[in-house]
Amino acid sequence: MEGKGHDVVDIKNRNDQDENENPENKNPHFLSWKERLIKCFNEMDEELEADASIDSYCSGTTSVTVLKKGEHLVIANLGDSRAVLCRRDENNQLVSEQLTVDLKPNLPGEAQRIRSCQGRVLAMDEEPKVYRVWMPDQDCPGLAMARAFGDFCLKDFGLISTPEVTYRKLTENDEFVVLATDGIWDVLSNNEVVKIVASARKRSMAAKLLIEKAVRAWRYKFPCAKIDDCAVICLFFKRQRPLLTKSISEVSHLSLNYTELSSHSYAGSAKSDDGLDTVLNCDVNESDKPDSAANRIKKRMSARKTE
Repeated sequence: MEGKGHDVVDIKNRNDQDENENPENKNPHFLSWKERLIKCFNEMDEELEADASIDSYCSGTTSVTVLKKGEHLVIANLGDSRAVLCRRDENNQLVSEQLTVDLKPNLPGEAQRIRSCQGRVLAMDEEPKVYRVWMPDQDCPGLAMARAFGDFCLKDFGLISTPEVTYRKLTENDEFVVLATDGIWDVLSNNEVVKIVASARKRSMAAKLLIEKAVRAWRYKFPCAKIDDCAVICLFFKRQRPLLTKSISEVSHLSLNYTELSSHSYAGSAKSDDGLDTVLNCDVNESDKPDSAANRIKKRMSARKTE
């Protein structure tokens, strides 16, 4: 596109970007929501540490949480799970927009904090691209994220439970958001995830379909590797209507809102309304038992709706 039309689109995109980068200028409630989310995350970490029934010294979980109030979307991210938005571009095509940053130890700000607390950020020879957090004088635990619930062996050495809280103002072009653990993103791109979710025949099938695709991708790309935890939540913003004219996958007809696929894979889909929705997605670093840290945290979060 050339000429004035392009200039108008460019100006609008810049204005939307400024609004999302400075949410307190447009949404007076953002700072309050941010403070409450940070407080909630830190309190949950304290409760987890105090719970003697959960071994969380070298075990923990990530979290990505979304709060929706009308056109306002607040995202709290802890670790390397990810939130990705699906929206329509000027050509009415579905495109992806990543809402969170994967909080890995090699990010400059994260690495600086960890090293200032005497923690070490190093990659192993067999995984030169995967940076991990290590204790000052021990070659453990080698955590591949810079923030997490639990993993208290590293809390004195730079690992924190404070989430990164961001804001996104929704538009009529936004269709849904996908919250998923790194077991999904390690084998599927943001665009692939958006297309898979949009192809689901029913919204209640979307998360299950995505995990099935991710499991197949794991087996194809890494046939000798253990499949990483795959947890998915899909939050749709509009009433049911076809997003893609043709399904890209044939799957069995199911009408489950929450399906346990395996001991490592969980899936669910949720529909939003004009009320305040809370969506939490956790990635279990170690334990995936029913009474694990992640499941306990899910229950606590579901009971803590921000006013």
